[in-house]
Amino acid sequence: MEEGNDGKHGSNVIISSRIRLARNFVNYPFPPKLNDRDAEEIILKVKNAFTNYQDGEIGDVLFIDLGNIGKIDKQMLVEKHLISPDLAASTRRCAVVVSKTENLSVMINEEDHLRIQSLFNGMRIEDAWKLCNKADDILDRDMEYAFSETYGYLTCCPTNLGTGIRVSFMLHLPALVMTGYIRNILDACHKLNIMVRGIYGEHSEAIGNMFQMSNQITLGQTEEEIIESIKNTANQVVDQENILRTELYRQNSIKFEDRVYRSLGILTHARSISADESLKLISDIRLGIDMGIVKNIDINTLNDLMLLIQPGCLQKVMGEALNPAELDVRRADLIRIKLGKE
Repeated sequence: MEEGNDGKHGSNVIISSRIRLARNFVNYPFPPKLNDRDAEEIILKVKNAFTNYQDGEIGDVLFIDLGNIGKIDKQMLVEKHLISPDLAASTRRCAVVVSKTENLSVMINEEDHLRIQSLFNGMRIEDAWKLCNKADDILDRDMEYAFSETYGYLTCCPTNLGTGIRVSFMLHLPALVMTGYIRNILDACHKLNIMVRGIYGEHSEAIGNMFQMSNQITLGQTEEEIIESIKNTANQVVDQENILRTELYRQNSIKFEDRVYRSLGILTHARSISADESLKLISDIRLGIDMGIVKNIDINTLNDLMLLIQPGCLQKVMGEALNPAELDVRRADLIRIKLGKE
């Protein structure tokens, strides 16, 4: 996935920007009611749409029939945020189209016929919208979407009616969590009809102080208005996070630095470690880098580690299926190598 621009507002807090569009085709039932023949027909139409269209903005794409890949490969796609956990677990005929850069993925026959999404590192929501909109145009060119003049794009879940757009930011908020002010943020977002969820979206936990913020309402506003609203809210949260980071360090710099270095010590010496513990410790080191405490570790190394330590990606890297105990050992080995301690 392409990197974000470090100079932009919130680059130390906003991990990624994502746009997702929910779409359905006319003359087909929604996916929960699809038979195999119709599901296969939709997959083929989407595949052909991208095969027949060559465009520099999207580039080469890879078509993946999810019925033809194993559990580890599906898990890796989830960990890369290219498919949802629901699509990975689905028993219906489904597939995904992924761009070579992995900035774009089109899930086929998830909750809706199409979930078109674009994901970029950092604060690059405009880039995500541009790429997502381009893919939407490609698919809309030859196939008719289910659309109502009253309700907008028709979707399986009523919360996606209207534009069908979901604008999301992944934020790293350790200071808000440490101080307990995260509860105030969650309450304020709820009143603004903004959802705050875990690292893998709905029903997932906020591991490693990572929170996903997105709009809850898609009806009654334009796509641009929704994007601007969520972006403004995210920037306000970024400001609060940075203020608290500075204040925590000012109040007790020794305690602050001790937390960072203890986490670094565990990660660089552990011989067995879980994914959850790793993410919590990486959160502290990321904070240390942002605050200028840790100077010999690149933030991109941590970004890579956040993905590589996940079970699916780790097993893919190792080239074999591993049990939980083996995963913890291999994860610790990989972390020490990446952090330059072995």
